[in-house]
Amino acid sequence: MQRLRLKADGRIVELRDGQEFPLAPAMPGLAVAMPAPVSRACDGVPETAPLPAVRDLRRRARLTQIEFAARLGVPVETIRNWEQGKRAPRGPARALLAVFAHSPETVFAALATEPTPA
Repeated sequence: MQRLRLKADGRIVELRDGQEFPLAPAMPGLAVAMPAPVSRACDGVPETAPLPAVRDLRRRARLTQIEFAARLGVPVETIRNWEQGKRAPRGPARALLAVFAHSPETVFAALATEPTPA
């Protein structure tokens, strides 16, 4: 199983033998378009890294909005709001999409597994 870490500067690295290795994009021929950071000065949270273009990520995975929302476990309205620029992914969703940009199959595999009861 591949272990990934999201760094504070937005980079994703793979952890192997206690060392970090930069993770190359899964599809080097496709550059992920990054829109300009959304200004959130009103809530005092500075933007550190540009957001992935959600529509481009979904299209790369060849999924509809409904399928993409179901695979990520979010309402389809959330996907629509992100794609239309009405809202921006924040927190865990932002980190998940950053990992998805580099390794979509890893994200889908991780989300497809059932958590074990404690």
